[in-house]
Amino acid sequence: MDTTKTRKDKNEELKRRTKEFALRIIKLIDSLPTTLVARTIGQQLVRSGTSVAANYRAACRARSNADFIAKMGIVEEECDESIFWIEMLVDAEIVKLGRVEKLIDEGNQLTAIFVSSINTARGSKRNSAVRIPQSAL
Repeated sequence: MDTTKTRKDKNEELKRRTKEFALRIIKLIDSLPTTLVARTIGQQLVRSGTSVAANYRAACRARSNADFIAKMGIVEEECDESIFWIEMLVDAEIVKLGRVEKLIDEGNQLTAIFVSSINTARGSKRNSAVRIPQSAL
């Protein structure tokens, strides 16, 4: 099996999922009431929610493992922040939980994927630094 193609397929799937996540957030924000609190939280949420997709695309173009890890760290933070702002909308009784439950779940799934990717990349970095030359074996 061609692992490069598999990785590319996974990257494309995550690009699609993060973009869909951002679009769902935009639709949620457009439906919020025009109160000061809803607008303020909405502004924070639109920034973090759309940042997930944009920064994931940037991570896919990373020039090195260290660059990838750094960019994915931003993606993870923005995704977690988005979940926080959605939860704030629920806790402030601006939005009912049932309306955003699937969006929160998707955010949690994406965050878990990003954490796993970062850990894998960090492991790859550590493993490459500890390689034993063939001549030593």
